[in-house]
Amino acid sequence: DFILIINFNRINFLFKIILLFSYLLLRVLYILSDIIFFLMYNLVGYRKKVVTENLKNSFPKKSESEIDKIRTSFYRNFSDYIVETFKSFTISSKELRVRVQHINQDVFHDAKSENKNVILLTGHVFNWEWFNALATIIPQENCFPVYRKVQNSFWEEKIKGIRNRFGNTALEAKEVIRHILRNPNHGNSVYMFVADQSPHVSEVSFGLNFLNQKTPAFIGYDKLSTRMDLAFVFCEMKKVKRGYYQINYYRIYPDGEKFVEYEVVKKFHKLLENTINKRPDNYLWSHRRWKYQHAVKVMDTEN
Repeated sequence: DFILIINFNRINFLFKIILLFSYLLLRVLYILSDIIFFLMYNLVGYRKKVVTENLKNSFPKKSESEIDKIRTSFYRNFSDYIVETFKSFTISSKELRVRVQHINQDVFHDAKSENKNVILLTGHVFNWEWFNALATIIPQENCFPVYRKVQNSFWEEKIKGIRNRFGNTALEAKEVIRHILRNPNHGNSVYMFVADQSPHVSEVSFGLNFLNQKTPAFIGYDKLSTRMDLAFVFCEMKKVKRGYYQINYYRIYPDGEKFVEYEVVKKFHKLLENTINKRPDNYLWSHRRWKYQHAVKVMDTEN
């Protein structure tokens, strides 16, 4: 118990430091980002082997110098993401509306008029954490960011705190499907999925060709597409310049009258792949996205 108390005090102290940093202006935090980049890239080499392997496998036709350029830019963007996440604890909705431009908001008004709840699908493209203020500008009353449970209960609470800002109600990934099925499909709710998560090895079933690799796919939302008449929307993140982002929203429609099994999963990954190809340094390459390739039971062969 004594050791747990010491560890808690250390974590709490660290969070207080992060919170203090979050009150700084972003132009000051970007100086910290430059320092983090130097330490992470040049001294520590944080997951550099994983990043390099992911890039080479995803872009087999690119030269060593091209891979090196993408890798360097990725670490700069990743460092910006870290300090922008610090800022997420205290940034105002007003500042986020300036820094994040939401394009084609008509998809939300259309879904509401059709009495269809919205399933937002995005990937780990920087900076997905700055979606939160979306709840303040769309016509839907309920906005539910979906997150994965963190093992440390202290950080679990703090991350939920970020996601719950601006009127959001964060839902843990294992709860969200049940929540959607049990609540009315009335066009007044939006569910925000970071949908390129790598499923746990015990949950891997379906895979597809994504970024030139056999890729296990999270398919929870696919079950919804075949059981409910929902509006599926892809979020294309674009980094305009440091500290400024643009999100384009695109409605995903079925080829037929309704979605068939895995159709929305394949369309999402195709759209995400196109986004990554436009600006590969903006994707989270340090994630071990392909570690459970061997566990795929059903593989899409269309592509």
